Amino acid sequence: MEKEKLDRISQLYRLSKQRKLTREELDEQKRLRDEYRRGYVRNLTQQLEHTELLRPDGTKVRVSDLKREKNGDITKS
Repeated sequence: MEKEKLDRISQLYRLSKQRKLTREELDEQKRLRDEYRRGYVRNLTQQLEHTELLRPDGTKVRVSDLKREKNGDITKS
């Protein structure tokens, strides 16, 4: 998310502590916060998909492969 949008989120928060936000400001705040959350979840998901776990037998398995194993899409190694 761009710095300007993060600054605007902060600005709206500070403004909400001083006075009640207008309907337009509330809508903008919600839209910006939702965009921030989606980006956060997307980045976290990508990071987890590339994370490898070490099994007790010494083999490495990606988190994304564990999900497929749970769903029966691949065989356990």
